[in-house]
Amino acid sequence: MLTIYHKTAFMLGRYRTYGVRRLLKLLFLFIFTSSLCLVNLLLPLGQGRYELATAQVTHKSLVSSHFFDVPVNASQLLQQGNQKYERGDLQAAIADWERAIAYYRQGNHWLNVGQILLKQAQAYNSLGKPEKAIIFSESALQIARACNDNSLEAAALGSRGEAHRLQGDYQQAIIDLKSSIEIAQNIHNSDYYDFALNQLGSTYISLALINYNRASSALESGDNDEAELFTKQAWEYDLKALEYLNNSLNIARKKQDKLREVHLLLNSILPAYRVKKSNLAITKLQLALQLLERLPNSRQKVYAAIELAQLVQSLPSGTTSSLNECSVSQGEPQALDLLAQAISISQSSNYQRPLSFALGYLAHIYECRQNYQQALNITRQAQQAAKQKLNAQDSLYLWQWQAGRILKAQNRLVEAIAAYEQAIATFDNIPNPIVIHNSDLQINHRYAIEKIYRELIALKLNLENVEINKPGNTYNSKENLNSVLKTLDALKIRELQNYLHQDSSVRTLQQVNLDLNINKDTAIFWSIIQDERTAIIVYLPNREIKFKWIQLDSQSLKDEINKFRIGLEKRSDIIYHRGQAQRLYDWIVRAFENDLESLRIKTLVFIPDGLFHSVPMAALHDGKQFLIQKYAIATASSLSLTPPLPTNPKKLRVLAVGLTKDAIVDDQKYQALINVKAEINQVMEIIPDGKQLLDEDFTRDRLYAEIRQGVYSIIHIATHGEFSFVPEDTFLVTGNNGKLSVSDLYTMVHNIPSSHNSVDLLVLTACETARGDNHANLGLASIAVLAGVKSSLASIWAVNDAATVKLVTKFYEYWHNFGLSKAEALQKAQQELIALGKKYAHPYYWAPFVLSGNWL
Repeated sequence: MLTIYHKTAFMLGRYRTYGVRRLLKLLFLFIFTSSLCLVNLLLPLGQGRYELATAQVTHKSLVSSHFFDVPVNASQLLQQGNQKYERGDLQAAIADWERAIAYYRQGNHWLNVGQILLKQAQAYNSLGKPEKAIIFSESALQIARACNDNSLEAAALGSRGEAHRLQGDYQQAIIDLKSSIEIAQNIHNSDYYDFALNQLGSTYISLALINYNRASSALESGDNDEAELFTKQAWEYDLKALEYLNNSLNIARKKQDKLREVHLLLNSILPAYRVKKSNLAITKLQLALQLLERLPNSRQKVYAAIELAQLVQSLPSGTTSSLNECSVSQGEPQALDLLAQAISISQSSNYQRPLSFALGYLAHIYECRQNYQQALNITRQAQQAAKQKLNAQDSLYLWQWQAGRILKAQNRLVEAIAAYEQAIATFDNIPNPIVIHNSDLQINHRYAIEKIYRELIALKLNLENVEINKPGNTYNSKENLNSVLKTLDALKIRELQNYLHQDSSVRTLQQVNLDLNINKDTAIFWSIIQDERTAIIVYLPNREIKFKWIQLDSQSLKDEINKFRIGLEKRSDIIYHRGQAQRLYDWIVRAFENDLESLRIKTLVFIPDGLFHSVPMAALHDGKQFLIQKYAIATASSLSLTPPLPTNPKKLRVLAVGLTKDAIVDDQKYQALINVKAEINQVMEIIPDGKQLLDEDFTRDRLYAEIRQGVYSIIHIATHGEFSFVPEDTFLVTGNNGKLSVSDLYTMVHNIPSSHNSVDLLVLTACETARGDNHANLGLASIAVLAGVKSSLASIWAVNDAATVKLVTKFYEYWHNFGLSKAEALQKAQQELIALGKKYAHPYYWAPFVLSGNWL
């Protein structure tokens, strides 16, 4: 393993039937009576066409189909597919296997069909399409059970378990893999037993890494107890991973499979270090180094040598070295020898993709030594090797990124920017399957591309400081800053895609066009957090772009924001202490006060970065008044997600749902929201054209059934919400102790047919966003906008008080009845709550409500 962070996959919603129809859907129904087997088989014959085959097959023919009457064409196609799979031409292999299945089906060789289906499932797993792999595995599983073939059943469960692991459904993966192990043990099949053991080890490593990241997030937010619990859970998962990997290692040793032994040793080293078994980790590393020398030359040996080079540099820290970080290591000479060996084997065998990685990692060592010219020369060799093969494109962008870093270190900023932009362009042109299939070195591509965007933005901003001060300068600052904003917008889209693990199917405009999108009375604020400082960039309606730096490192900024949030939520203070709110105002807004006043700005739209998502900008204070008392305020995840266009709210229908009772979800109790019924009633009174669902009627299935009709332009949800940096732990509480996951919400909204009305406004009240986690702060509201909702109004902490009813009621009145923009309607509602005085003047009651998306 080369990274501590491990990819988690976006779980497809239960209701994505549209996607299933597009898949190669296979359904096998077998009915056995004594010696008679009636098989109904649905198999693809072509693009979008299926044929139902019905055949009577005796049990004898099922058993003997392995050995007799196998069509020659089927055997040839099977062999061709195997050869293409070994060469990495997976789509062609799948096509050959599909044709072979047609022959075997005609001859009623159903067990052969099942075995080939598993080959296809494996190919789809390798292509990064686990949802298809699951369908093929399940079809093979039905054949196995109908034919009472335990061997095929164990293999199918193992294949499906691997697909669930790749999809991020780790609990289902564990169930399948443990079932596969049990069957394999009973029939004494060491191959399937070994495969499931290894997959379980990988599954528990993924779970461990998720919990280490949760612990890190808890520490950032100052919750040490929670961090300790997450760390303890991560340790337990790492220990389980070591147990399964060690069992698999024993099998590899019995079989004298040296290559597999090396891989298992490599996978065990970091988990051992993380649970403080440093001696065990060092022993495994030394064994892997010794075994590597005995392996015959192969691609697998090259990748093992590269991974070992990474590990010997990382010890004894217990974390692998990163391509964008440098660390002093006594293992560098050994790493150089291993990389030299990898380069030699790759060159002699014409392994272009492994060669590109070996050269790239070697160049990184020279980069860390600050021998920049040598590093650049070798990096360009790595690029050249990557260009030789289509399936090496996922390494090419890494070396373009590396070249950009080296050029930056040489102060060749313009060339560095060009290299970074090349890296992004290359990444965007890589089919997602290639990125996942070619994950020999477990590189976190999603993390890498976000890092590239951020470093590119920093480079362009630094260019402002350098170029503006040059004598005789003809540098176009406005053009550069426009480029910064477009790159920022692309980064925001990428962050949302990465959070959901969705690399496509996102509803965006072709390109953000600031001049067309922004009203004359609106200013747009961007923030971009860097390690040492934070940039605030403002686009004004006169087309000027201005920016300033907050000279504060990222950790100090997080601390200040957390203090601000804690103060806002401390309603026990009758008089709100404004010091923290004024400090943030000084950093974010004060430098632009004169511009805002001279241009008569009425609305401020913030596109926040990281922890700024958790800052209710309405509560910033200039020393005299809150920001909301002067400006209407909205946020946006990205300007290219939703164009700011006015709507006619009087023609819209509402679906209002909520929870008024106690609920228990995942062993956590949620108290009854006593004001929800009044809130829903007020909404229905203002917008009578609609429907309400409360408590037992408010279920995931019922909500989906209503939304899919496409007749509701307003969806109002009043219930508890939980947020996390992983989508699976981000959900809304529904009736009957159920929950609506972020995946469900995304799917429901995204699947509304284009011929139906889109959702103009999603309102989420009584939700609560965790402090301190950048991903959690994206929130359900942002995800909804990504899915196609035009605007969302959501609370970032729960306010179980009549204040919510007052604010929501006023918002709907000003927007629906009086025709104000959504941002202005929210401003008026918040101002009226402040004017009530007493406790309602405290930001706790009105500040958490944030409008996101289309603010008009």
